[in-house]
Amino acid sequence: MDPKITEVSQAFERFKAAFVRNDFDKCSELLSQLKVLLTKFKSLPPLFEETPNAIHELTLARDIYEHAVVLSVKIEDLDAFERDFFQLKPYYTDACGRLPQSPQEYLILGLNLLRLLVQNRIAEFHTELELLSAIALENPCIKHAVELEQSFMEGAYNRVLSARKTLPHETYDYFMDLLAKTVRDEIAGCNEKAYDSLSVNDAQQILLFSSDQELVEYIKVVSALQHIAPYTIPTDTLPCFKIVPKTLPHILLC
Repeated sequence: MDPKITEVSQAFERFKAAFVRNDFDKCSELLSQLKVLLTKFKSLPPLFEETPNAIHELTLARDIYEHAVVLSVKIEDLDAFERDFFQLKPYYTDACGRLPQSPQEYLILGLNLLRLLVQNRIAEFHTELELLSAIALENPCIKHAVELEQSFMEGAYNRVLSARKTLPHETYDYFMDLLAKTVRDEIAGCNEKAYDSLSVNDAQQILLFSSDQELVEYIKVVSALQHIAPYTIPTDTLPCFKIVPKTLPHILLC
């Protein structure tokens, strides 16, 4: 075997071992080394040179970048996700005629759709969707993201939050947590215009929290993000205009 392929393969095995034991710092360190090693393969994008080991090198590189995308989800790094996904994407598009389809392709594409939805990049969401085949659109990972976008656009927020119970893969947990916050921010924005005030119980139900404590934590988090000092209000009343993204909560419940 080519010494360069052996070197990359051995480093990748160490990466996967670290990934299994949830040593994500070590994974990140090894991933940086792997990306440097991959630059030695002229068969990879954008060159796509016909080398004796091109198929092996392309397959190995695709596998590495797929793991990189999943790692970015595990460490909750959206910027890394976007970088790694765009490095991976040519293996699904430009190299698709040379490689057998990856078992992880639809999982990764579904994750990217969820990322775009979470970031409210709806135009890009639909652009990516239009690039997918009819077969891809029937895959559970893709259908999950499409149904979420439809529910989100319709304002069917209960359906969005309940979709967490039917995730196609555990990796989707992170984006569903982010989407839940996006949904609650949207609801809060609507409430600002609909109500002058809300009882704690009503706010809890409208914002789809299962307990008062979850509502309190939400208010704390959004207050901190806005660098607004919270103050105490009566426990039975929640001024709606204080909990929306633009004027956002400078309140805390007693």
